[in-house]
Amino acid sequence: MRPLWKDSEKQRICIPIVETSLQKALRAIQQANRLADLIELRIDYLKKPKIDTFLKGSQKPFIITNRRKEEGGRYQGDERERLFLLKEAIDLAAEYIDVELRSEKSMLLDLLSNKKETQVILSFHDIQKTPSGKELQKLFARITGLGADIVKIVTFARSWEDNFNVLSLISRARKRNQKIVAFCMGEKGQMSRIFSPLMGAAWTYASLGEKHPSAPGQLTVEQMRSIWNQLR
Repeated sequence: MRPLWKDSEKQRICIPIVETSLQKALRAIQQANRLADLIELRIDYLKKPKIDTFLKGSQKPFIITNRRKEEGGRYQGDERERLFLLKEAIDLAAEYIDVELRSEKSMLLDLLSNKKETQVILSFHDIQKTPSGKELQKLFARITGLGADIVKIVTFARSWEDNFNVLSLISRARKRNQKIVAFCMGEKGQMSRIFSPLMGAAWTYASLGEKHPSAPGQLTVEQMRSIWNQLR
C-alpha cells in the first residue's frame, strides 16, 4: 500500500457560501477565490438567487446546490421549482450541480439525462445517523447505477466507528474508477472530513470561518490546511 500522503497530492477543499444576501455572498466568493479549490453556492440560503451573477464572479469551479430541508438545507418550497434552479445552473454551464438522490424521481432523471457539460453530484445526506455498512454499500450501488459523475454520501457520526464505515466507500469507489465525496458530520465525524481526500475522495468541505459552517462539525479552511501540513 502506498503512503497515505502520496495518494493525497490532489487533495482539495470546497468552501460553501452560506450568505443570505446577494452582496454578502459575492464578497464571500471573492474571499473564497483565494482559499478554495472549489466553491459551493448554497442557493437554498438565498431568497432571490441570481445564479448567472455568481458564476461571473468566480475564479474557481462552482457547485450549485439547492439543499432540501430534510437533508440539512433551508429550501422548503415547491420541488419542481427547487430542481428548476439546478436546471438553470446547467443551462448557465456551471461546472457542477449537487442534487439529492431522494429528489422527485422523474425530475432527477431529467437532470441526469440533460446535464450537458455540467457534472452531476448525486448526493445522500443523513443528518441524524450513519446507516450500517451494508446499507451504505447499497446506497453507493444505487447512486452509481443512476449514472452520477460524483457520488456523495454524507452521514452523521454517532460513534467513531461510523467514520470507518463511510470512509470504506472511498476504496470501493476507487476500484470502480468512480469519483466520490464521503465523510461524516458532527464532532465525532471531523476525522473523516480530514482524511477523506487523503484517502482518495474528490474533495472535502471547509468553511471560510467559524461563524459560517454549512453543516455540523465542519472545520475552517485554515484549520484543515494546518492539520494537513502537520501530517506531511
